[in-house]
This record gives sequence, C-alpha cells and structure tokens, in this order.
Amino acid sequence: MTNTYKIYLISDSTGETLDRIFLALKAQFLNIEYKVHSYSFTRTENQILKILEEAEKNKNSIILYTIVDNNLAKYLANVSANKKIPCFGVLGNLILNFSKILNQKATHEPSGQHILNDEYYDRIEAIQFTMNHDDGNLINEVDQSDIILVGVSRTSKTPTSIYLANKGFKTSNIPLVNENSLPEQLKKNPQLTCVVGLSTEPERLADLRKNRMSSLRENENFKYTNLENIQKEVLDAKKTFQKYKWPLIDVTRKSVEETAASIIKIHEIYSNNAK
Repeated sequence: MTNTYKIYLISDSTGETLDRIFLALKAQFLNIEYKVHSYSFTRTENQILKILEEAEKNKNSIILYTIVDNNLAKYLANVSANKKIPCFGVLGNLILNFSKILNQKATHEPSGQHILNDEYYDRIEAIQFTMNHDDGNLINEVDQSDIILVGVSRTSKTPTSIYLANKGFKTSNIPLVNENSLPEQLKKNPQLTCVVGLSTEPERLADLRKNRMSSLRENENFKYTNLENIQKEVLDAKKTFQKYKWPLIDVTRKSVEETAASIIKIHEIYSNNAK
C-alpha cells in the first residue's frame, strides 16, 4: 500500500463542496489507491498545523482545501510548501477572478452558501413537498408541482425526485401501472406542469426488480419480474408518454445527477414556452 495517496480535504465549512469536487476529480483517474481524511469547520491556524503535522508523516499526502479567509488560506499554503506537501486551493482563484469581474469584494464568509435566505427556505419547502408526494401520494395535488416524474416501477423516480428537490424543484413522482393510474387532471390537461417520463431497458429493469425482491426477501412476483411482461410494460409506458406528448428520458446508463440535469433543461424549455 506504499502507493496509496492520503487525500486531506480541509474545509472551513461543512466540506460538502470539497467532497463533490474530489469525487469529480478522482473519476478522471482509473488507477489510484487513496484514503480520504476530511476536516470540516477548520478555522484556526492551530487546527491547520495539527492536520499538516499528521499529513507530513505520510509519504503520499495531498492537500485540497476550500478556505475563504485569505490569511488562513495563505497560512495553509505556506506551511504546506515548507513541509513539501502538495496543496491546492479549490475556490481561491475563482473567488478572486469573480471579484474582479463583478467589481466587488467577496464577503469571505465561511458557510456563505448556507445562509438562511429565501432560497434556502424555498429548497427546504421543495424537499418537504417532494417527500410528501413520493410514489403517487397526494396525487390530487400534482398541479402544485414544478416537475412530475412518471415511469414504471424501478426507473429511479424517487432518488431523482429527491435530487431535484435539493435543487429547489417541488417534484411529484407517479408510478405508471397503466394509463388509469394517472390522475384525471393530468390526463385532461397533460401540460398542466412540466411532466417527464422515465424509462429503461427491459433487461436492466428485470435485473433491478429481481434484486429488489431478493433484498426484501419476498417471493418472486412472476408478473413483476418476467422479461416479456416488462417489455410490454415499458412499451405501453412509452406509448403513454407519446400520447400526452411528454418528453422521455432513458435512465439505463445515466446516473441520478445526469438524469436530473436533463430534466432541469426540459423544465427550462417548458417554463420559457409557458411564458
């Protein structure tokens, strides 16, 4: 394990931003052994010194940090340089360049993205709404949704809805058993709000459903897991989406994040056309 890299993620806030950046970064390198050490709410020189003293003990240490206080960030960079530890600030240059472009000083306030403003409360409201309208619940309130996801069972409706909610979208998701499972107000007015159909390859869906049944330790439901039945189910769903002119996303090889990004683009188009 001598080639294992010790990645030190140092943040003056929750570390959420840094975690996501490192996930995106490491995805670009296939052959890397690493162990992550995360340090959140790091706001004093003493805290930084203790972390760097620990990092110095390891041969392959790398520092990534998001610290908005200039003096503290400089201290981290200078001490790391003295100890010959590679150190990279993630936000520093971006903040500086944006400050120049916008012609205003940055606040340099840790946790600035978590300020309890209207945007924050709107996001919390969206999450609560989405949790209450999961899996066809409160179906009579779908007109209050920003986005409605429709799809057969196991097409990632719930995780995608939750992700969208964290982006501030009130999202309902409706399991499509057949056309009769759709709420009447949606059938009468298919463009009531932004509706997106989710689908996947039948073979993949069959595997997902079998794994689901196994994890629940339930007897296999033949109709639910049979490939021929699933093929018909997926085809019928696509016909329903076409009938109501709802855009379709195939989630077979997409992550939840990729699916959500496509849905947000569709929502933007819908919103522009609705104006």
